[in-house]
Amino acid sequence: MNDLHLLWLFAALIVLILLSAFFSGSETALMTVNRYRLRHKAEHGHRGAQLALALLERPERLIGLILLGNNFVNILASSLATVIALELGGERVIALAAGILTLVVLVFGEVTPKTLAAMHPERLAYPAAYLYTPLLKVLYPIVWIVNLVATALLRLLRIEPPGSEGQALSREELRTVVSEAGAMIPERSRKMLLGILDLERATVDDIMVPRHEVEGIDIQAPEDEIVAAIQNAQYTRLPLFDGSIDNVIGIFHARNALHAVLAHGRLDRAALREISRTPYFVQEGTPLYQQLINFQRERRRVALVVDEYGDFMGLITLVDLLEEIVGEFTTDPSDQISEIHRADDGSLLIDCGIGVRELNRALHWQLPTRGPKTLNGLILDYMETIPEPGTSLKLHGYPLEIMQTVDNAVRTVRYTPRVARRPSRPRPLPPEPEA
Repeated sequence: MNDLHLLWLFAALIVLILLSAFFSGSETALMTVNRYRLRHKAEHGHRGAQLALALLERPERLIGLILLGNNFVNILASSLATVIALELGGERVIALAAGILTLVVLVFGEVTPKTLAAMHPERLAYPAAYLYTPLLKVLYPIVWIVNLVATALLRLLRIEPPGSEGQALSREELRTVVSEAGAMIPERSRKMLLGILDLERATVDDIMVPRHEVEGIDIQAPEDEIVAAIQNAQYTRLPLFDGSIDNVIGIFHARNALHAVLAHGRLDRAALREISRTPYFVQEGTPLYQQLINFQRERRRVALVVDEYGDFMGLITLVDLLEEIVGEFTTDPSDQISEIHRADDGSLLIDCGIGVRELNRALHWQLPTRGPKTLNGLILDYMETIPEPGTSLKLHGYPLEIMQTVDNAVRTVRYTPRVARRPSRPRPLPPEPEA
């Protein structure tokens, strides 16, 4: 009879340890489950997700319920262990029983279930929600009293409980969340999200076409030259200037200009002025995020960047801005960008007029974007002099060789990617000469 009594006590103790594991594991599962996936499943009719989402809307009640159940079964397990110890060996084995129970509860009731729940939260969170929902209704008065006393103690210590709305993430914190999302967000989508966040860091100066590279049409040029320039233009929208690029009088679409030529047989200056739209100017230093809003509000695709004195600095297009988000509209940037050419020996010839941000994006480099905006400016700022052709330097860890300098500026550099070389076999020593 005594053996049967001990058997029932041990069975009850095992059940209490399993309940302790359930409470500990379900707490971790519900607190670590992906809230976005949980909300998505709840919106699509998943009953377990709906119940879990309702419980997590008031986390203090859920935690109070779990802790109430967990502490109850742990204390009851401790009492049963004491009874078993008295039955087996008397008071002298109570301390040994307490130590064994502590180890068992720690391993099987806390560490193991919480680790498994953290690895697979959804497997336990949804079934646990079915049990906690009715249990919370039954034990709600006790949970309410416990939370009331805990809140009163916090306020007595001048600690105000946090609100349920949570804390807003800063831009850097949100960037960290997106960067560390891993497989939760596809790589291309993650790059686009990071590109959107980076729009507040960069300005129009970083991605604009510099003034000396802007391709435009001089209205004072002969008509045949104007038509030839429009036909050979690489861009669909071109600035129209009067005598000098500093005097831009409009922006026109090359297709509309060619249609005017076909309609009238010739293109006169008056027709070119009529199809041109008033130029849209933006101030240097405008953040790209703000400029994207400006393009949308003004219904424009091209803007002319001016400095504080109103002098023309460069040109920015909506396509350039979108490429900051989605990347280059090419398959292999290092082979398609006009400023980068691959030589026969595998090295890259880089036009130093390329922007630093564009170069970083094309070759996955990490050149600093604070300061000079072009590779030429970065090299001159680094060397503090105009280097001669043939000069080699290591620009922020990237080995470059100066190939060409023109008009007090570095025109072309060569970059040779590092290739791992196989270790050469040691050559055998020649035989010693005979005496």
